[in-house]
Amino acid sequence: MSTAKYKRKLVFYMLLFCVVGFLNLFFLSDGKDITPIIIMVVMLFFIVYSSILVRKLFPDGDMYIYIFSCILCIIGIMLLYRLDMLNRYLVSINSGDLTNYGLKQLIWFAIGTTCYILTVILLPNIKKFKSLRYIYLIITVVLISLPSFFGEEIFGAKNWIVIKGFSFQPSEFAKLTLVFYLASALKEYKKSKDLIEPAIVVMICLFFMVAQKDLGSALIFFGISLTMLYISTNKIKYILTCIVLFLLGGYGSYVKFYHVKMRVLVWLNPFAYASDSGYQIIQSLIAISEGGLFGKGLGFGHPEYIPVNASDFIFSVLCEDMGIVMGFAVLIIYFLLFYRCMRVGVYVKDNFSRMVAVGYSAMIACQVLVIVGGVTKLVPLTGITLPLISYGGSSMLTTFFALGIIQKVSEEEKN
Repeated sequence: MSTAKYKRKLVFYMLLFCVVGFLNLFFLSDGKDITPIIIMVVMLFFIVYSSILVRKLFPDGDMYIYIFSCILCIIGIMLLYRLDMLNRYLVSINSGDLTNYGLKQLIWFAIGTTCYILTVILLPNIKKFKSLRYIYLIITVVLISLPSFFGEEIFGAKNWIVIKGFSFQPSEFAKLTLVFYLASALKEYKKSKDLIEPAIVVMICLFFMVAQKDLGSALIFFGISLTMLYISTNKIKYILTCIVLFLLGGYGSYVKFYHVKMRVLVWLNPFAYASDSGYQIIQSLIAISEGGLFGKGLGFGHPEYIPVNASDFIFSVLCEDMGIVMGFAVLIIYFLLFYRCMRVGVYVKDNFSRMVAVGYSAMIACQVLVIVGGVTKLVPLTGITLPLISYGGSSMLTTFFALGIIQKVSEEEKN
């Protein structure tokens, strides 16, 4: 089977999965709620239209990147609307506020898809942006420091900016500029002294994030920096040095900051804090175990007992409704997405473009590993989103922009 036919077949199965999933939600409401049908039609339109547009205008790029990202978005919006249906039922028998996670995420998906297409079509060659090193540096530091002075604390972390009811995380956008900065700073690495400035910038970013209790973003920034450092220098000694310094900094944060210490203690023994700090992780583990291998069925679990189920713990909702097998399937899709993105970085000739592709690939991979590891108690729990699946506009936009950049680099690879 040719590559083009295989891609078309994969797109067909993706669209079929979308139809089956939202029809399931439609029948779950006994046919009284047509919103799942509307969401399904809108998603099918955006996916088909954008796939055809990108394939026609830029046939040399890696279309698998967009296909895998759309599969994840379908799963995410499906789960979020399932939560909305549950919430409406709970509000009908109790008091509470209605949520519209599914519809809002659909809007963010449409905006993110548009951002992806515009990035691929309108953005000039990525190599033209390699000389803006200090502009990236200033933007990164400003974005990272903003919550420390103007931020509001939400879910225990002071990493949100709220303006007239609209909230966003500056760290989500700082990840994008950090990658461009490091790519510009490391593209022509020759001596050890070339690493001094990037190391200082990364340490400043980590300090602000720890002070803001944004431990998840700190781990992601460290993972991005470590990956790009290794690709640039190819020297294990630098990686080992960074790991040792990170461990020393982590121990210092454990001693200095109470919230860091509590995260570690809860990770080691959540049941000792079952009524307080350990409640979230315990409910997450219970939900995953209740789902078993194949889940209770979409709409038959009890995600109302899982805290922050639309964002931080949506992987637990997925495992309870669809099973651990589906959870592993989602992780495999993330791995395939990571592989295709890293493949672009491996084959592109320009060093700056390579570093950008590697940095954004590492950003997505680190985010998945940190949040999935957190909700399954493999690593200390941190409050970040699961890319393209969790509810969140900032995360959706930054992920699609990063994927659009990688798609653009894959076009450069062929030219």
